[in-house]
Amino acid sequence: MTKVPSKVDKLRAIIRNKPKAIVAFSGGVDSTLLLRIARDILGPRNVIAVTGVSQTYTADEKRTAQRFARELGVEHVLIETDELASSDFSANPADRCYFCKRELLGKILDLARSRGVDAVCDATNIDDLSDYRPGRKALEESGVTSPLLEAGFTKKDVRILSRRLGLPSWDKPANPCLASRVPYGTPITEETLDRIRDGEAFIRKLGFPIVRLRHHGDLARIEVPAGDLARIVKPATAKKIAARLRSLGYLWTALDVEGYRMGSLNRAVEGRPPAAAKRR
Repeated sequence: MTKVPSKVDKLRAIIRNKPKAIVAFSGGVDSTLLLRIARDILGPRNVIAVTGVSQTYTADEKRTAQRFARELGVEHVLIETDELASSDFSANPADRCYFCKRELLGKILDLARSRGVDAVCDATNIDDLSDYRPGRKALEESGVTSPLLEAGFTKKDVRILSRRLGLPSWDKPANPCLASRVPYGTPITEETLDRIRDGEAFIRKLGFPIVRLRHHGDLARIEVPAGDLARIVKPATAKKIAARLRSLGYLWTALDVEGYRMGSLNRAVEGRPPAAAKRR
């Protein structure tokens, strides 16, 4: 009887067909797994991890990515981008991520050509397709491949295999770029990103590892998992958070009673085509 290949077998076969590969590496759970599998199959000399560094990427994420690439023994290239210099991004349209991803992928592809590497991979998985992701269009235009997606991996599959391989990222919370905290149509500035970064860091130190500070002008809307709602509204904790956020420029602090959910700001665009689709 012919054995039906598993998702892991499919992933390894996909990677094996690439003699050398560049992995777009953010340091998150998905790209960490992809980089590890690529290193194991192709060898450290045939894999380059590339991380985009900008105002929307936290220093903690950068350090995590650098540490893991160093542990794997693969070359790690940091590429500087400046999304805020582009009005297409800083004006914060609904297809903001398209312009960010297009700039980064263009620089990664330039690196690939200079190194003679044909394969550039990103870590998109099946679950990513269920959310509004305009950056996916830039991937399709660039020819960058998504091995986890091709092999049928869901986020759960990624975490299961990551745990099996002993990767420290297996249970790491998602942490998309800081711009995802700003409602579409609200301009993105470096000051706003700094406020969000500092506010979230403070709340995490209080014992809330999963937190989103959604920026609504003078109001900060806090999202934590539903199981943490009762704990975060305890008077002493709430008072500390409100005081810290007030020092960052937020006049009011609100707690979202629905709790944390991925892409909550995408409600504003659900069922509507992104601006890029209208222009192109």
